[in-house]
Amino acid sequence: MSGFVLGGILFDRMNHFLLLGVSLVVTTVGLYFIPFCKTAVLLIVMMSVMGVSFSILDTGGNVLILDIWGHEGAPHMQALHFSFALGAFLAPVLAKLALDTPVPAKNHTEPAFQPPATNGSSEADSAPLFGLPDDMNLLWAYASTSTYIFIVSLFLFALFFKKSSGQEKSKPSAQGYRRAEYHKTLLCLLFLFFFFYVGAEVTYGSYVFSFATTYAGMEEREAAGLNSIFWGTFAACRGLAIFFAACLQPGTMIVLSNIGSLASSLFLVLFNKSPLCLWIATSVYGASMATTFPSGVSWIEQYTTISGKSAAFILIGGALGQMAIPAVVGVVQGQYLDLPVVLYSCLGAALFTALIFPVMYKVATLPLDRQRKEDIKSKKQKALPCSPGI
Repeated sequence: MSGFVLGGILFDRMNHFLLLGVSLVVTTVGLYFIPFCKTAVLLIVMMSVMGVSFSILDTGGNVLILDIWGHEGAPHMQALHFSFALGAFLAPVLAKLALDTPVPAKNHTEPAFQPPATNGSSEADSAPLFGLPDDMNLLWAYASTSTYIFIVSLFLFALFFKKSSGQEKSKPSAQGYRRAEYHKTLLCLLFLFFFFYVGAEVTYGSYVFSFATTYAGMEEREAAGLNSIFWGTFAACRGLAIFFAACLQPGTMIVLSNIGSLASSLFLVLFNKSPLCLWIATSVYGASMATTFPSGVSWIEQYTTISGKSAAFILIGGALGQMAIPAVVGVVQGQYLDLPVVLYSCLGAALFTALIFPVMYKVATLPLDRQRKEDIKSKKQKALPCSPGI
C-alpha cells in the first residue's frame, strides 16, 4: 500500500521509464539479499522494501500503458496482466524444480529447541545478520530470478535515455487529457469494485486447497490439482483475453466475466460436496476472474484520464481487498467448519461486483446521455417551421 501511494505521486512527477527501471533494480537487490538473511527482522525489512518496489511496478505498468495507448490499449493491458498470471503460475513450479533435491537427514532430526535458555539467548545475540544458505539451490533460484529482472531493467533504462536524447518529441500519450464530470465518484466505485474482486480472487486461490481437503473430503493430491486448475485457467484466459480485447469492448468483457463469476460461484455453493462439480465450477470461476481487473482499468480510461494518483487509488482498493477479505474469511471459516464460508464469500463478492458495474456505467455515461438528449432537442427545435408573420 505504501508503494501504491508513493508510486502514484512519483509517476506524476518523474519519467516513467526511469522510475520503473529504478524499481526493478531495487527488486533485484532485494532478491539477491533474501537468501543471505539470517534473522527474521532483516528478512522483514527486505520483504518490505520489495513490497514497495513491487507496488510501484504495478502502478507504473498500468499507468504507462494508459499513457501510451489510452483507451485503445485494452489488448496491451491484458498482455501486461497475463504476464503477472504467467509468472505467478510458473514461478512456484520452477522454484520447486530448483529446490527439489535431497536434504541431509540431520536437518530433519536436529532438535528445534535450545536446552539452556541463557545459552540460547546469547547465541541469538551473537548470530550473524548475513550468511550463506544451507541449501545452495535456494541461492541459485533467487539469483537467477534477480538476474533476469536486472536484465529487464536495462531495457527500461535504454528507453529512458532514448527518450531523453529526443526531447523534441512530445509526450507519447495517445489521448488528450480529459476529466469526467463524476471523476471522483467513478474512482470510488472502481475502488469498491476492485476491493471485492481482488479479495474474492485471493480468497479462493488461497483457501481452495484447505477447503477441498477439510470440507469436501478430497485427497491432498486432488486438492492440489483443484488449486492448479484454478490458477491454470486464470492464466490461460488472461492470455486469450489479449486477442478478445482486440474485438470486444472492455465493458462487454466485464459483463461476461461478472456473469461467469456469479454463475460459477453459485454452482460452487449449491454443489459444494461434489468433486466433479468442484472441478468444473473452479475452472469456470478461474476463467471468469481472469479478465476483470485489466478490463476495469481499460474501461475507466474510456471516460476519464487515469493519472498516477488515480491508478494508485484504485489499486489500493484491490490491495485492501487482498489483505482484509481473506483474513476475515479465514477467521470465520475457522469458527464455522461445517459451513462453506469461503464459497459464500466468493458468491457475495460476485454478486456485489455484478451489481456495482451497472451503477458505474450509468455514472460514466450520464453526462453523455444528457448531452445526447440536448442535441436531439436542439435539432427538433431547428427543424420546426417558422410561424408566418401577420
